[in-house]
Amino acid sequence: MSGAITVLLADDHTLVLRMLGDRLAGEPGIQVVGCVGCAADAVAEAERLRPDVVILDIDMPGVTSFEAARTIRAGLPDTRLIFLSAFFNDAYIDQALAVEATAYLTKSEPPETVIQAIRGVMAGQRHFSPEVEARIVVDRGGVRLAGRGRSRASTLSNRELEILRYVARGLSQKEIAGLTSRSSKTVHKHCNNIMAKLDIHDRVELTRFAIREGLAEA
Repeated sequence: MSGAITVLLADDHTLVLRMLGDRLAGEPGIQVVGCVGCAADAVAEAERLRPDVVILDIDMPGVTSFEAARTIRAGLPDTRLIFLSAFFNDAYIDQALAVEATAYLTKSEPPETVIQAIRGVMAGQRHFSPEVEARIVVDRGGVRLAGRGRSRASTLSNRELEILRYVARGLSQKEIAGLTSRSSKTVHKHCNNIMAKLDIHDRVELTRFAIREGLAEA
């Protein structure tokens, strides 16, 4: 399909992946070149296929979608990144903006909105679901979170938020180090910084905090 927009899909929910893939495959001018179930595979397939657009579910096992997006962006700066998620809290939106995502859609959106976003980002536009749009400011300086109502999670850096999500999943510091390509010592330092900033001093409370903030599933 010469001239078609090539799309790589990444979602660990097989039904969502299959339904969205089938819908996009039937859309003129769009070609689904791959479907994967985790962020690490998304990176590998993006490097191999070099798609125009990568659509990433935010909450997948293993390497976080934000880390994957950062790697894809570094190697394929012309590839557009679209996040698709049931979550739309400030911490996730901030991380998506930090990796220069061109769209952030909630899973409540119909497939037609995803198609519109794909075509829009290829035309140089940004696309955000209304729930996301309500939390951001778009001005000459770019796109950023609105300053109102920010939580304790906003005191954490993007790297610390990533580490917190892994902790909330029950991963050990050694496992986190392996996934993030960092030393256990560095991960331990991040964990200490997180606890100090949040005034939380054990993993159980960290996990509860992450769930309350929408950074992890209960």
